[in-house]
Amino acid sequence: MPAATSKPTIFIDGEAGTTGLEIREKLARVPAVEVRSIDPALRKDAAARKELMAAVDLVVLCLPDDAAKEAVALADSLGAKAPRIVDASTAFRVADGWAYGFPELAPGQADAIRAARKVANPGCYPTGGIALLRPLVDAGLLPPDYPVTVNAVSGYSGGGKSMIEAYEAGKAPAFELYGLGLEHKHLPELQRYSKLARRPIFVPSVGNFRQGMLVSVPLHLDTLAGKPKAADLEAALARHYAGSELVKVVPTTDDSAKGRIEAESLNGTDMLELRVFANAAHAQAVLVAKLDNLGKGASGAAVQNIRLMLSV
Repeated sequence: MPAATSKPTIFIDGEAGTTGLEIREKLARVPAVEVRSIDPALRKDAAARKELMAAVDLVVLCLPDDAAKEAVALADSLGAKAPRIVDASTAFRVADGWAYGFPELAPGQADAIRAARKVANPGCYPTGGIALLRPLVDAGLLPPDYPVTVNAVSGYSGGGKSMIEAYEAGKAPAFELYGLGLEHKHLPELQRYSKLARRPIFVPSVGNFRQGMLVSVPLHLDTLAGKPKAADLEAALARHYAGSELVKVVPTTDDSAKGRIEAESLNGTDMLELRVFANAAHAQAVLVAKLDNLGKGASGAAVQNIRLMLSV
């Protein structure tokens, strides 16, 4: 292990990307940790990265999947000197030996993250979908084999460098569906951590706004066991997240349930809001999660996990 220092030390491998920059900015507001950077000229130098990995307590990987796998192999080669890892890619979210970095997932999950050597940061879309679905499955209100459909829209900042450049240059469409081959890379974690036995249908989309996200799940309440009311779903969500600092269940009162919800009001925060909209006469409901795809959907979740792992 690295030599003891007055503060836990962190290396962000890939700190020049969107998520890396956001994590570094958030960690700058955490005085109990020290962030160490690599010389930009050496950021692809394996020997230099390995040397820095050996000198810190924790490494955050903000890299494409293949590069993240190479970085983990590099860290593992250090043996007893290997740092703890938070990986922001898709590479290890359903891998053995990795804790899933959604502390609010279930009782004991925060403790599992706290003790883990390796933590996989959740995807932005699954964060919203799992937050809505897992409590209802655990409560017995939603059968694991229910044919779930998840629809979502994100700001373009979640699409990587080329998408960001296209939108900011005015060369991208105002709105588009994508992932219509129904093989989106977020599906495995969405299914596993929602505890769904049946593979859900997931349809993502992107809009011409920089950040913000809505994830929605429609339900026919009269097809569920016990025919629960919207109030039952909301109560189950509220029980699950009682005491949570970042996940809030917002009651859909007569004043707030006007049939509209926008995506951007949580931008710049690490909050996640959950709502249940319903029409009792038709026994239908729509579960909606709102978050900043760069906050609780990415960098905010990473910093939350870092703080748990380093006890800061």
